[in-house]
Amino acid sequence: METQKKPTKRSFKNSKAVSDSKKNLLDYANARVSLISLNRNEYKFRVNNKNYAWSTSGEKIAVIRKGLPYAAIETISKQTKIPVNHYLTSLEIVQTTYNKKKKSNSILSKQDSEVIIELIELYDFGLSVFNNEVKKFQRWLRKPNISLGNATPDSMFDSLTGINEVKKALNRIEYGNLA
Repeated sequence: METQKKPTKRSFKNSKAVSDSKKNLLDYANARVSLISLNRNEYKFRVNNKNYAWSTSGEKIAVIRKGLPYAAIETISKQTKIPVNHYLTSLEIVQTTYNKKKKSNSILSKQDSEVIIELIELYDFGLSVFNNEVKKFQRWLRKPNISLGNATPDSMFDSLTGINEVKKALNRIEYGNLA
C-alpha cells in the first residue's frame, strides 16, 4: 500500500499557483462569454411609430406573442424592396383583408408575426453576408439557387422551414461552401 506524502511548502505553493492560474483562466473565460453576449444581434423594427426590438429568444417570443400590426408587412416590403403582394401571398392573406386590417390597426396572428420576424432577421443576415450591398442581395433573392432546388430564395418565404433553408444557403455563402 502506498503512503501518501504530506505536501511540502513547495508543492503547496505550486498547487496554489495552479489553482490561481485556473481561476485566472476561468475569469478570462467568463469575461469572454459576457463579451460575446454583449455583441449579440439586436433587432429593431419600427411600425406605426411603435418600436419592436429583441436581442434574445425570450424577447423575440414576447414580441411574437404580442403580435405585429398588419402595417409590418408594408414596412418590411419597403425595406426589402419586395412587393407587398409577394408577402401577402406567402402569408395567404387576401389584399382586401390586409387593407381592412391595416386600416383598423389590427394585429397579425402569432404565426404570421413569427414569419415577419424571421424575415427581418433573414434580411439582416443576408445584408451582412453581402457586405451591405443591398442591390446584390436583392438580386440574389430573385435568382434561382441550386442549393434550394433551383427555387428562388424569395419563393421560400411562405414557411419557416423555407426561411431557414434560405438562411442555410446564406450561411454557406458566408463560409465559402456553396455545395
